[in-house]
Amino acid sequence: MINTKFERIQNNLRKNKKTWLITGVAGFIGSNILEKLLFLDQKVIGIDNLSTGFLKNLKSVEKVVGRKKWKKFKFVKGDISNLNDCLKVIKNVDIVLHQAARGSIPKSTKDPITTNKYNITAFLNILTVSKDNGVKSFVYASSSSVYGDSKLLPKVETKVGNVLSNYALTKKVNEEYARLFYKLYDFKTIGLRYFNVFGKRQNPDGDYAAVIPKWINNVKRNKKLIIFGDGRTSRDFCPISNVVQANILAGFINLKKKNYVFNVGTGSRINLIKLYKTIYKNFKNSNYKKKIIFKNFREGDVRHSLSSIKTIKKLLGYKPVVSFNDGIIQTIKWFKSNSNV
Repeated sequence: MINTKFERIQNNLRKNKKTWLITGVAGFIGSNILEKLLFLDQKVIGIDNLSTGFLKNLKSVEKVVGRKKWKKFKFVKGDISNLNDCLKVIKNVDIVLHQAARGSIPKSTKDPITTNKYNITAFLNILTVSKDNGVKSFVYASSSSVYGDSKLLPKVETKVGNVLSNYALTKKVNEEYARLFYKLYDFKTIGLRYFNVFGKRQNPDGDYAAVIPKWINNVKRNKKLIIFGDGRTSRDFCPISNVVQANILAGFINLKKKNYVFNVGTGSRINLIKLYKTIYKNFKNSNYKKKIIFKNFREGDVRHSLSSIKTIKKLLGYKPVVSFNDGIIQTIKWFKSNSNV
């Protein structure tokens, strides 16, 4: 599937090069955005404190794009919860793509202070220096978790419920700061509410790893899969290529109003039972035994999630270029070919 508008913008970027700053550049989403921008011959500055990002992700990008394009990238090891580190990387930047965050709902429940530091203090730091240094476009990662206890499906940007976790609260605060910076300072911001992103370079390890990479890695190693709840919990699982596209569109397109929040998903959903069956099916190996363990629902998890992508399609020209099924196939292929994961 091809997005002709995105193709035109990519051609435009190759002719009119920009300087982009990616926070959290060594993470899963940040490194995938970096790869795309370098292929488009953009100049990119990246900052990461390597708490959840990995240098191996950056080395992977270097290998894919080649040495010549890699020279257009500058990496700074730093922590954006420190204002001085933000000031080191913001000079002469045209577009900021803010991806850095502490992303786990369970972690935010156990340690809300650290989550606040990396998701609110850090956000305000990078937002403020971007405004003060004349950044033309500020795009930040929000989350579908801001919809909280809203039962409405699909989720529409203007109708949110009460948040159910400390993590979700931090993302809601980010959106409020962004709204106020437009109202008070006329500063352009676009928030992207991600819906369960998955793809290559996603970390499969740890107690709080996202479900798709964790399950793929467990099937690869013939380990058990854990389902929290009854398996009928459903999600809008969004392949990483679509998220990369949304960030570049949001950073490049100049909208009339200067403060927006958009859903980024596929506009479709599947439940966890169908998900694990799809993963097993795509391994195509009878030696993988279906080992499923059901545990209690986790505190702060929502039951169902589905994005409405009408607004982002209309205003940004966003169009999911990779379906869920194709995304699963691509992700499994990547995990199979990276034996060290």
